Formats: sequence, structure tokens, C-alpha cells
Amino acid sequence: MTGQSRVSVSKGDRQQALRRLLGERDLASQTEVREALAERGIDAHQTTVSRDLDELGAVRVRGSDGHLVYRIAVDPGPGNARARVDEVVRQFVVSARSSGNIAVLRTPPACAQPVASAVDLAELDGVLATVAGDDTVLVVATDDLGGAALAERFLACLAGDASLI
Repeated sequence: MTGQSRVSVSKGDRQQALRRLLGERDLASQTEVREALAERGIDAHQTTVSRDLDELGAVRVRGSDGHLVYRIAVDPGPGNARARVDEVVRQFVVSARSSGNIAVLRTPPACAQPVASAVDLAELDGVLATVAGDDTVLVVATDDLGGAALAERFLACLAGDASLI
């Protein structure tokens, strides 16, 4: 603890603090989550942290260093969503192909949701919607862009040649 006194707070305030923490830091375990809350003066038992993580929809995904960390399912991580979409795509997407007006992105198992969330939150030009499975994201392109051009944008991003935004 950093000198702050620990107090009990309302569930809403505690969950709001937890949401902020997961957006600011890579926390890999419930113990790390409890310690981070304690640094902010919030006392929470392990069962409370577990319940809060579940209620907030937190999932464990690969962080920037490759280790599993907690993220809110719709949150691509620290920073602005538009600025982070390239990083998330480069971290998780392993290939991109197209069919009609759809770009098909492949990811490692359990990594499709963070990609779909990042693409949705970035509100990319020419993207209508995403659908995520376990290891596949379908990105629906507008008619004027088309799936082939959208897949090419993702491939250029993966190669580091261009940004999606």
C-alpha cells in the first residue's frame, strides 16, 4: 500500500475503479487486481474481485508481452481505440482473406473477440460490422469498399506498411 487508507466503497464505485485499472494496466491475476485496487485505497476480498470481474465481462487475453492479462471484453486496452486498433490487429491476427464483401481474419484460439472489439470501437471507414468466433473474425465491408480491398488493408497493417485508420 502506498500510504492511502483502505476503505470499503460501493459496488458501483469499486467496479468503476476496476474498469479504469484494467484499461490502464496489465493485470494478470486476481491477486494483482486486489493489490492494484488496494493501491487506490479500495479494500476488496478475492471473492468480490472474482464476482466483479465476471459482472464486468472481463476476459483474459494475451497482453503486449504475450502473457495473459485481464481486459473488459469490449476494451482493447490502454489508450484511444482508434490509435490501438493497429496494435491489436498486429498482436492477434495471423491472416486475412476475403469473400464477397467480407474480410476473414484468423487469430489464435480465443483471440477473435479482442480483434472484433478493437475494430468495432475504432469505427473504421468502410466497415459495417464484425462477427467474432473463437479464432475467426468476419469483418463486413461496405459495398463501395468490398471484402478484397478490406482484407488488403488488414494485410498491409499486419506487414507494418499501413495503418487501418
